[in-house]
Amino acid sequence: VVGSPIGIPPVVMGLTILAAGTSVPDLLSSVIVARQGEGDMAVSSSIGSNIFDVLVGLPLPWLAFNLIKGRVVKVGADNLFLSVIILLGMLVAVICTIIVNKWRMTQSLGYAMFCLYAVFVAQDLLRVTDWGC
Repeated sequence: VVGSPIGIPPVVMGLTILAAGTSVPDLLSSVIVARQGEGDMAVSSSIGSNIFDVLVGLPLPWLAFNLIKGRVVKVGADNLFLSVIILLGMLVAVICTIIVNKWRMTQSLGYAMFCLYAVFVAQDLLRVTDWGC
């Protein structure tokens, strides 16, 4: 709805704006516990919330829709597969970087991860919109 007037497909809106908006509470709680010296809890919370979203947050609405309407939910995500592959590649890169950094979360690692997110969003926008020509 928001991205339609400027030509941003719903899948891109979901991967960017909606994802960022729903992750703000996780971000705030992770910052709070990290500042208290609980780095393990901050990382675990981030991973756990994403697992919960994928394994509970997605299936419950689909199940409810199926039970109420009696039909399956169709997901029009032609470009989603490549986005997931790119994201998995970035995840491997981040894990390797964290291992090389001896499991210390430094400011430079934070900047690097933020830059990776910006690259992911940029490539996704260029790949699935007319902006990429």
